[in-house]
Amino acid sequence: MRYGEKAVMEGTLEVWDNPYSEREYEISITFPEFTCLCPRSGYPDFATVKINYIPDKKIVELKSLKLYLNSFRDVHISHEEATNKIYTGLRDLLDPRFIEVIGDFNPRGNVKTVIRVASEQP
Repeated sequence: MRYGEKAVMEGTLEVWDNPYSEREYEISITFPEFTCLCPRSGYPDFATVKINYIPDKKIVELKSLKLYLNSFRDVHISHEEATNKIYTGLRDLLDPRFIEVIGDFNPRGNVKTVIRVASEQP
């Protein structure tokens, strides 16, 4: 097993204390090389995952987020389930004031899918 594969396999989401928890500000993260596998065909699905959140006490550590998102590359999962799983994992871990996750999947079979999951605005 190569070191990158091992890092992805062993990676877990980590949080840091928000250095400006008294201030309301937005963090926007774009992950343009998300991949997973179609649960029916096994073909790869490609997407850009966008994460926007207003932190409260915690922020996500970016390398751990990268490894977490890369862990989906060999998972047979639908667009809807992948996007919702990412949303739930981050929401539960961070307990942010607001969070939105968008899975913008590349067309396959002439069908394009965009999944958006968001908490209510504060």
